[in-house]
Amino acid sequence: MHRRTLAALVLALAATHAANAHDIIRHAAPNFPIASHVVVPTDTDLVFLSGMLADVADPKAPAGSVERLGDTATQAKSVLAKIQKELEILGLTMADVVKMNVFLVGDPRKGGNMDFEGLMQAYLGVYGLRPQQGKLPARTTVQVAGLPVPGALVEIEVVAARHAAQHEHAAP
Repeated sequence: MHRRTLAALVLALAATHAANAHDIIRHAAPNFPIASHVVVPTDTDLVFLSGMLADVADPKAPAGSVERLGDTATQAKSVLAKIQKELEILGLTMADVVKMNVFLVGDPRKGGNMDFEGLMQAYLGVYGLRPQQGKLPARTTVQVAGLPVPGALVEIEVVAARHAAQHEHAAP
């Protein structure tokens, strides 16, 4: 009887610890640098960043042209850098991103098909070819007919997460 009580107590403590765990759990997709799923505990603040577009890459190029904003890789790199800066203002990093939605317009230079390889070039520049499982976001990538700015090929929105206690120390 004494062992059963001790075992029940150990199980109860383990369950309480698991319920109070502050870790975001990420499971990597096999052979692909995205998380297949991310579990965010209830005591976590979620930060939603609106979709962002690239900055002008070539101011000499005609307004509204793809050349002005750059190819998919250039635009994706610009957008990811803007997201990183916005997260830093909030005391977060790209490692805090738990969900990423990517919208790609078909590149006219690629027969109207989205340039997934260009996106991955920029994405791997942030998350690496062999990223640690604990740093990957879940991600969706879709091709869309267009974006609000002529010549834009990439828009990215993210959701980041942090333990609620960290919020007290973050910048406003």
